[in-house]
Amino acid sequence: MFRGLHEDIKNVLKNDKAAKSYLEVLLLYPTIHALFAYRMAHFLYRKKLFFLARLISQTARFTTGIEIHPGAKIGRRLFIDHGMGVVIGETTTIGDDCIIYHGVTLGATDCDAPKRHPDIGDRVLIGAGAKILGPITIGSGAKVGANSVVLKSVPAGATAVGIPARILVQKNEESEVRFLHYNYI
Repeated sequence: MFRGLHEDIKNVLKNDKAAKSYLEVLLLYPTIHALFAYRMAHFLYRKKLFFLARLISQTARFTTGIEIHPGAKIGRRLFIDHGMGVVIGETTTIGDDCIIYHGVTLGATDCDAPKRHPDIGDRVLIGAGAKILGPITIGSGAKVGANSVVLKSVPAGATAVGIPARILVQKNEESEVRFLHYNYI
């Protein structure tokens, strides 16, 4: 758990040019506090200590403004910039090296289905205020524009923008960029 904390602090120092020192990030950055609390809550959640897990996650939500359900599965080096208003649902999975900005919701559309929340690949960037809803996949290396509402899966390497989201740019296997002008959803 503490190795993950150290890795998260180094990740913030790498991604946030305003961060001046290790101690500043450890003591003052809500993303660090929310991720540390999430790891404790997730451990308890896996041990089926649901009440205690939710108590920790809700306390972290109150103090950081970042709500991460203890059932979510989060990879390494997640960077939540600013963080206020971020919501990550119970069946969400997030890969490694992702960046999420403030006001993002990774939420559900069907409350009765066992898998209700999105799967986010590695190295995904999600802009401020974006809403990614339902059991969809955001492929590795994809970008979701600020304030976009994504209701369908986004391929790896693609950029999705708008309400409803459409694919603006997509990289193919040879890393060639294509601009797509059709509505995605």
